[in-house]
Amino acid sequence: MIVVYTFIAFGVFAIFTFNSLTNSLCIQKSIPEEKHDSIFTTINVLITILLTNSYIVIFSAVS
Repeated sequence: MIVVYTFIAFGVFAIFTFNSLTNSLCIQKSIPEEKHDSIFTTINVLITILLTNSYIVIFSAVS
């Protein structure tokens, strides 16, 4: 059960980190505000897919 909580904490940390990096990129490259929502949505969906795949791989190996 501790593995689940660790994975959830890692997932929250990863999404927060990538959102911070994305925000820095948008500011540094002067990307218009209108595109920010689509950029954040795309990156968050992709990170969520990667985290879901990692979760499946880890727990299929453990089980």
